[in-house]
Amino acid sequence: MTLRSSLAAVLAGLSAFNIAACHRAPAPTPQPMHVIGFMSDFDVKDDAIGICKAVMEGIAPGVRVIDITHQVTPFDIAEGARFLAGSAPYFPKDAVFVGVVDPTVGSSRKAIIAKSKVGQFFVVPDNGLLTLVQDRDGIEAAREITNPDWMIGSRLSSTFHGRDIFSPAGAHLARGDDWTQAGPALDVAKLVRLDLHTATIDAKGLHGEVIGTDGPFGNLILNIPQSVFAQLGYHLGDLVPVTLNGKSYSIPFHKTFSDVPIGQPLFYIDSRGRLSLAVDQGNFAETYRIVPPAQLLIPRKP
Repeated sequence: MTLRSSLAAVLAGLSAFNIAACHRAPAPTPQPMHVIGFMSDFDVKDDAIGICKAVMEGIAPGVRVIDITHQVTPFDIAEGARFLAGSAPYFPKDAVFVGVVDPTVGSSRKAIIAKSKVGQFFVVPDNGLLTLVQDRDGIEAAREITNPDWMIGSRLSSTFHGRDIFSPAGAHLARGDDWTQAGPALDVAKLVRLDLHTATIDAKGLHGEVIGTDGPFGNLILNIPQSVFAQLGYHLGDLVPVTLNGKSYSIPFHKTFSDVPIGQPLFYIDSRGRLSLAVDQGNFAETYRIVPPAQLLIPRKP
């Protein structure tokens, strides 16, 4: 073969390679991982939260985990349900939530994944933690987590499913794995629900309940939506008579804390649209010695 023919062969080969390269399918673009919202009653005094996050990172490297709170009152499923439902609207529509408030861990209660009609996934024990999300957003489908490949491994503890089941399953969802592989489908109508009540109005007035306190401030969180309170006829600036935990008070209704003098109480509508009680720069729960649950009665405005 002459030098000229050799060069021609090389050029022909390069041309064929370039043509093939141009027609080769492009490498698939990695899909961005879903954000994980993480909530528990574990507190932050020991290594439990770090371990759970390490498990998530090991399965879905680089996953973004946003802590909702890890200071749910221990074993308080209703409080966890409130925090989960309260935070979900501020997360992406395809976010994954890992919620662990699980007083019956290791029992026959199911570990589940539920998909809301918004499109968010919730990895939780089936103990009522989803009640408020289900009421507001609806649940499209649910599955029990039974596939060992969606868990930490075969050596599961009976007391730390946050590490062994919920964190791994959340990480699999975050990286885009097919959630139908996690386990069998469940009837969403049969998911465990909490027996939660909104305030009611009768001839005596509005019957409500203190359902919690607002972090370290001691404001009382009530089960009274703004729309229900409005039916009583009170307006900003009015004194509102209330019987709280068996004692009678008259407390003004205002827009914000500084509308009353420091140390004085007020009714106000909180950031979640509920009637609440506070003391300006004080602690209502401590001042009035109120521990949830506590009952209250507000009569209609004369």
